[in-house]
Amino acid sequence: MTDAAHRCGTIAVLGAPNAGKSTLINRLVGSKVSIVSPKVQTTRARVLAIAMHGAAQLIFIDTPGIFAPKRRLERAMVAAAWAGAQDADAIVLLVDAARGLDEDTVRIIDGLARAGRRAILVLNKVDRVARETLLPLTDQLVKRGIFDTVFMISSLTGDGVDDLAAHLARTVPEGPWLFPEDQISDVPLRLLAAELVREQVFVQLHQELPHAITVETDEWEERKDGSVKITATVHVARESHKPIVLGKGGAQIKRIGAAARAELERLLERRVHLFLHVRVTENWADDREHYAAMRLEYEK
Repeated sequence: MTDAAHRCGTIAVLGAPNAGKSTLINRLVGSKVSIVSPKVQTTRARVLAIAMHGAAQLIFIDTPGIFAPKRRLERAMVAAAWAGAQDADAIVLLVDAARGLDEDTVRIIDGLARAGRRAILVLNKVDRVARETLLPLTDQLVKRGIFDTVFMISSLTGDGVDDLAAHLARTVPEGPWLFPEDQISDVPLRLLAAELVREQVFVQLHQELPHAITVETDEWEERKDGSVKITATVHVARESHKPIVLGKGGAQIKRIGAAARAELERLLERRVHLFLHVRVTENWADDREHYAAMRLEYEK
């Protein structure tokens, strides 16, 4: 197949926190490239996820949810989201159909309108909403004047996702692929390991632990038997958070590690030896090195 028959384009996926962006992207790619949890603002950095659809290579930019930021980390996350949209060939605005037109979604629509950008409207979680409420919501959104096309999907079940992918494959520009056909993400393995541990911290401690944690991979050792040894640190902001993550007798951190290790072994297709530590780092959210590890811009 010649380059002329190829299509390739970048698609920024925007939405309010917890709209289901990462779930959708994982579904489109067919593998986990972005972490998912019930906690809002789970995605922190921009992640490139690569999906093949016939002769088209679709490069999705999974962005942090856009909301009204207050702290430095939140401002860096929102800046990363808008930067992801700036030069994208297409923009998908994902809206939680059950939540409707909330303040965060209005903020995104207004921002796109100011930038003169049009978008594809994707109503997500339609399986949770009565059909008779979808048409008024769609009409309300379309009247905002920035949408060319509307799709109704469930990123969790996959309903409607193939139609969205086919539309994107038809509309991205003609041109050579930018990544090898078998590559699914630009995320370094060390960052992927840290993110998968962070995901399990959120999943297992959703109601107990504040959002102010981060995870860093300290060591990645390739072993002669083909396995890999990974050492990572869970940074918490308060001394009182540490026993929550550790659990009684270290039971909770063992559960977190076992779940993260299983996910890593599935993705890497080899044995993983995972060792986790918990450290109190009160001001990690103001540490420039942490931002570099998360691939976020540090705001002075």
